[in-house]
Amino acid sequence: MFDPKAEAMSLDERAALQRHRVWGLVDRLLAAGGVQGRRLKEAGVGRGADVTLAGLRDLPFTTKQDLWDHYPFGMLAVPRDQVAAVHGSSGTRGRPTLVAYTRADLDLWAAMCARSLSCAGASPGSIVHNAYGYGLFTGGIGIHQGAVALGATVVPMSGGMTDRQVRMLADLRPDILTCTPAYALRLGEAVAEAGVDVTSLKAGLFGAEPWSEELRTAIEDVLPIKAMDVYGLSEIIGPGVATECLEQDGLHVNEDHFIVEAVDPATGVPVEDGVPGELVFTTPTKQALPLLRYRTGDIASLTRGECPCGRTLVRMSKILGRADDMIVVRGVNVYPSEVERVLLGSGLVRPHYQLVVDRRSPAARLLVVCEALSGDPEAALVHALYETLGLTAEVAVLPGGTVPRVEVGKAVRVVTWEDGDPPLPGLG
Repeated sequence: MFDPKAEAMSLDERAALQRHRVWGLVDRLLAAGGVQGRRLKEAGVGRGADVTLAGLRDLPFTTKQDLWDHYPFGMLAVPRDQVAAVHGSSGTRGRPTLVAYTRADLDLWAAMCARSLSCAGASPGSIVHNAYGYGLFTGGIGIHQGAVALGATVVPMSGGMTDRQVRMLADLRPDILTCTPAYALRLGEAVAEAGVDVTSLKAGLFGAEPWSEELRTAIEDVLPIKAMDVYGLSEIIGPGVATECLEQDGLHVNEDHFIVEAVDPATGVPVEDGVPGELVFTTPTKQALPLLRYRTGDIASLTRGECPCGRTLVRMSKILGRADDMIVVRGVNVYPSEVERVLLGSGLVRPHYQLVVDRRSPAARLLVVCEALSGDPEAALVHALYETLGLTAEVAVLPGGTVPRVEVGKAVRVVTWEDGDPPLPGLG
């Protein structure tokens, strides 16, 4: 563990710490006088000490719409001249979502990413091959800062330039790989094509997009590693919010800094542990942009209890999907991750796929585009998808290499066919 005192803290001690930190957060939001402070006052909260951990569920939510409405600096809780960096993402339909950081926020972020790397077995002597993108996106810089804080050697590759990535993997012999899961697959294929030795690799931290246990198996089949999930989003801090350990049994949430709830996406009412819900985070120690009950749109379940690794932090499941990524086809709700589990669990196709929602007629249809390992798996996959989804999806088996491989950024799993030419060659 990077910080055993925090990661293995007793539940009572952590609850007391969270309570005092929430009091400080509420006082700061009230003093800042922004949208979150106004909502607290409207809810009858006059000071932090009015709030209990059990009563957190009764406080108002914050949403991505709030960040958009007060873009770019309208939700700051510190003077603008204390902002040391700005990160973010393009957001839905390209609309920017920007997040500010003070120097203390950057230090916190580095420590959280160091915890993540330690979860994967990294140590001060490790070499971390970092193939997350650098820039406004938080992935590359977050992991980079975490490796430095841990005392490891970081190789700042960023995304793309796959031939050079393979050369650096062979020459520098890193033990830790960090990138998106889709790009890990691409690197595994490229390593095999080049015939180079990458047996120095021991573990990988793969995040920035939902991925299934079946994709984990596919990654571990093409790279000599244990594949671990890492979770974060720029609004909360970036990567380092939660990470799987070597047990690969749920992601440890750093709940001394990120208090997590799971709520019903439709009603906002908290769900029981073990029941999938929308993740909601409160960030009591962030300075520039602290958030109270921020709705992430990510669907997962929570589990409590000590892990064999010794951490006592609450664990979240892999992300099952996003509330806004759900596809509705003829009245049936479908998450791309559900399709992924069927495809990769079948053993019949390569771990590359794309979903095409054909909306050229009033009755939309779902095309599942994949590449067969051998033979014609279409009938078997149609049946398996119907058993899982309750929806008849059409399966289009295209030649190997047709489905786009990820070189930079996240995999595009869903495309819509409105009119005109098909989105992929070979679709009629």
